[in-house]
Amino acid sequence: MRLISPAFRDGGPIPDRHAKGGDDVSPPLTWSDVPPGALSLALIVDDPDAPRGTWTHWLVTDLPVTMTGLHEGATAGHVGLNDWKRAEWNGPAPPEGRHRYEFKLFALDRELGLMRPTRHDVERAMAGHVLAEARLTGTYQTAAENGRSAS
Repeated sequence: MRLISPAFRDGGPIPDRHAKGGDDVSPPLTWSDVPPGALSLALIVDDPDAPRGTWTHWLVTDLPVTMTGLHEGATAGHVGLNDWKRAEWNGPAPPEGRHRYEFKLFALDRELGLMRPTRHDVERAMAGHVLAEARLTGTYQTAAENGRSAS
C-alpha cells in the first residue's frame, strides 16, 4: 500500500494549518494499492517523540476499502479517542523541538466495529488481522521554536 498527502511530502514539515496552534484541521490523505481481501482500513496518527512516550493524535477505524483517501478536515469510519480523550483530529503541538508525526494506514481482513475506541482497543482488535501497512511521516516544530537561533 502507499500513503501520501498533498499537504506535505514524506519526511517533510506539516503545514501550520494542520497543527493545534493553527486551524487544527486534519491534512488531506490519499492511498492506493489496498490488497485484495481487505475488508476495512484503520488509520493511526501519533507522535513517537512526545516527552511521555508515543502520543496518539487521531484514530479512525472501519474506513471502507473503496475509499482512496480523506479530504482535508474530512471524517469517515469510526473515530476513536486520541490521547486528549477526544474523538477527533488534534494536530501537532510539540512542547519543544521538532517532532515526527507518523500516519499509519492498515488494511484489515475484518471490520473492527468499535465505537469511540482507545488506541489500546484498536491495536488489540487489529492483532492478527493486518494484511498490509503504509506509513507517511511528517515533522512539526512550533513557530516560536522555528524562530529561535541555535546557541
